[in-house]
Amino acid sequence: MCGIVGAVATRNIVPVLVEGLRRLEYRGYDSCGVAVHGGAAGLKRARSVQRVADLGAQVEAEQFEGHTGIAHTRWATHGAPVTTNAHPHFSRDEVAVVHNGIIENYEEIRAELQGAGYVFESQTDTEVIAHLIHSLYQGDLFATVRAAVRRFKGAYAIAVFCKAEPQRVVGARFGSPLIVGLGDGENFLASDAMALAGTTSRIVYLEEGDVVELGLNGVRICDATGQQVERVERHVEATSNTIELGPYQHFMQKEIFEQPRAIADTLEGLAGIDASLFGAGAPEVFGKIDSVLVLACGTSYYAGLTAKYWIESIAALPVSVEVASEYRYRDSVPNPRALVVVISQSGETADTMAALKHARSLGHVHTLAVCNVATSAMVRETTLQFLTRAGAEIGVASTKAFTTQLVALNLLANALAKSRGRLDAKAEEKALKGLRHLPAALQEVLALEPQIIAWSEIFAHKENALFLGRGLHYPIALEGALKLKEISYIHAEAYPAGELKHGPLALVTEAMPVVTVAPNDALFEKLKSNIQEVRARGGQLYVFADRDGALQHSEGVHVIRLPEHYGPLSPILHTIPLQLLAYHTAVLRGTDVDKPRNLAKSVTVE
Repeated sequence: MCGIVGAVATRNIVPVLVEGLRRLEYRGYDSCGVAVHGGAAGLKRARSVQRVADLGAQVEAEQFEGHTGIAHTRWATHGAPVTTNAHPHFSRDEVAVVHNGIIENYEEIRAELQGAGYVFESQTDTEVIAHLIHSLYQGDLFATVRAAVRRFKGAYAIAVFCKAEPQRVVGARFGSPLIVGLGDGENFLASDAMALAGTTSRIVYLEEGDVVELGLNGVRICDATGQQVERVERHVEATSNTIELGPYQHFMQKEIFEQPRAIADTLEGLAGIDASLFGAGAPEVFGKIDSVLVLACGTSYYAGLTAKYWIESIAALPVSVEVASEYRYRDSVPNPRALVVVISQSGETADTMAALKHARSLGHVHTLAVCNVATSAMVRETTLQFLTRAGAEIGVASTKAFTTQLVALNLLANALAKSRGRLDAKAEEKALKGLRHLPAALQEVLALEPQIIAWSEIFAHKENALFLGRGLHYPIALEGALKLKEISYIHAEAYPAGELKHGPLALVTEAMPVVTVAPNDALFEKLKSNIQEVRARGGQLYVFADRDGALQHSEGVHVIRLPEHYGPLSPILHTIPLQLLAYHTAVLRGTDVDKPRNLAKSVTVE
């Protein structure tokens, strides 16, 4: 979601700041802004509720220049997406602040500052930060920020500079990511290494509670106790070629078609299935556990639901799957022998990170991250890891991150089974063969796009839809409904098909399309009965079936056949047509496919 870029340099850093924001557009935002120290002119600021391109044109027209500055893309939390709420926020034209996260006690601090004579121009919690820093400032911005953050409750990543110290930027983080980029006679701050691609590859990841001071000749970091510390410098190549659109109309379309390659990359070098795929300590951990607890949000949660079917069936281990944002706020019964699996594309998802920390506080010691970003906080804070290799995913609606998560979780199910003596050599070879064939199988599914486009021309005129699935494919139906509602704004819900007669059937009319995931598996005959329930009420069915499924086109029953039945890996194949249906429906409805309204890519607030 929100993005931060900051810089101190001897050159004009406005182009660096604006380009950094452009690289962070994939996270989703509804306003943006930049502020610089303009020398004798003092602090200068430009803000926009349009795209970064509009902001860039604005600063060019106003001939913005400065050697010190900060910039931000905002996803609205406190206050509407209007210019007065856009970052950076100023305090009396002397302090400038940008902020990711939420300050939970901002109302208390706001009332205190209003009593001291500070006037608030926005509805944001961020303006509190600017005025608090101004009120505490006594000539040392680094010391002032360290004092100010001790007052905050909640999550934050901030970047600050002030009029009195023209070659200094101070950053701080707690619960939201913030990195330092090191240069030669210049240094940078960002919420994501992608923002600094092409500027520097020397990256320092700040830890919880760190406060950092950037100057021309170096950086200084203090930890949460106030002690000066050194953090490891890493070489991170966030190259720009990963975010070029190429011949595609949207990034989502590009990423749908990148899935065969993403899965092939995730499986690259796979010679066998065993615990060591998940870290050097995994064989020992897998021998100790007696259950699995999955914590995730959104699309990653649906990946976790699919994993439950796989792990319980293949490895015979009980699995609980929790919505991360709910888990930490209820009384749960911890089991120290459970493997806690957190799933996240970014590895920075605030709710999932908070749930992981809560699980550890309850005594869970066996933790595993399934993630797409090697340098993320989630990867650094778990004992075991599996890195998917989906590459940068720009579209807000996840596609290739989801299917590579499914691949990782299928590998986990088989690795757990092997560690428990439930996967012999023949079964392992069969599983490997199926996984290795996935890229080719997905290419065949992608070839169905013209048929799916024809369906989308019907869906584009609908306002509601139902999705049905059974067993392994119920989570895939949930994911299909989520994709449709995310990017086309059509209200869509998913149900286990057997639940249809327990309420949702009341919604079925000719105007309500019913999408059914119908692989030719053990539940196929039961699913056919559910389909007849819909037809008997005049509903229109749109069925994704397997090539050998005994289901024919008929009045009110529209069928697209996938090229082959894929057994336990079938959910991965059936995901693709649902993504294409959502995408082409959204295109026909004229929505902003890559940046759907009200949503953000990396949700770094709870």
